[in-house]
Amino acid sequence: MFKEFKEFAFKGNVLDLAVAVVLGAAFGAIVKSFVDDLINPFVGLLLGGTDLSNLFVVLRGGGPFDSLVQARAAGAAVWAYGSFLNSVITFLLVGFSLFLAIKAINAFRRAEESTTRECPQCTTEISKAASRCPACTSEVKQIA
Repeated sequence: MFKEFKEFAFKGNVLDLAVAVVLGAAFGAIVKSFVDDLINPFVGLLLGGTDLSNLFVVLRGGGPFDSLVQARAAGAAVWAYGSFLNSVITFLLVGFSLFLAIKAINAFRRAEESTTRECPQCTTEISKAASRCPACTSEVKQIA
């Protein structure tokens, strides 16, 4: 049984997944810092100098409170919509960053995997190794 577990745990896919999870967590921390420390201050300035994470409404439990931390410490029921906005902005930036990264990787893979190219004279698809186009018979430079 230990041998089977060892085979499962150290297969390439499981290790790749573990590395991806660790890198994803680190990437998430970087994007969260980017949102909290660089984006939200500008959004706060546009909203009149308020800190997005400190936007809240007291639903029940007294008040007034100067901060979300103070309201929660007093046990008040609060609707912390500013924290939610921070989370939405973080999610959108993480999603967009991953989209751009995967788009770049796919473009690189397509360019690397392609074994054909276009003939400069007649635009027929020809092999990268071809020295002459089979359609128009013009000489073309070989690509290694």
